[in-house]
Amino acid sequence: MIKGTGVDLISIRRIEQVYRRHPRRFLRKIFTTRERGFIIKKSYPAAAMAARFAAKEAVLKAIGCGIGPAGLGEVEVLSSPGGQPRVKLHGRAALEARRRGISRIEISLTHDPPFACAIAIAH
Repeated sequence: MIKGTGVDLISIRRIEQVYRRHPRRFLRKIFTTRERGFIIKKSYPAAAMAARFAAKEAVLKAIGCGIGPAGLGEVEVLSSPGGQPRVKLHGRAALEARRRGISRIEISLTHDPPFACAIAIAH
């Protein structure tokens, strides 16, 4: 049963500009250690950052709390061995999902400059 959906579209350039102004702070605030390890290996890291940023926003929308009760850094977007993105929730994001009876979140990411997009479905 679907309990929530979320979608987000973001400008890759906007993410790249924020990253260039405050690279270390931006990465540590938004992305987990595992996400940062994935991003730095990419040939176009700005697109990977933007897609994961969009995914985090989409997931929080699907949970039904948005940014505020939970932060972007509490949503971890990982890749399975086959490349399929998957979500791991931490902190308040995990609490909000449990409180709403959400046990699984599916996501899909895409980027085609100048934009990155993500959709999330909460079950």
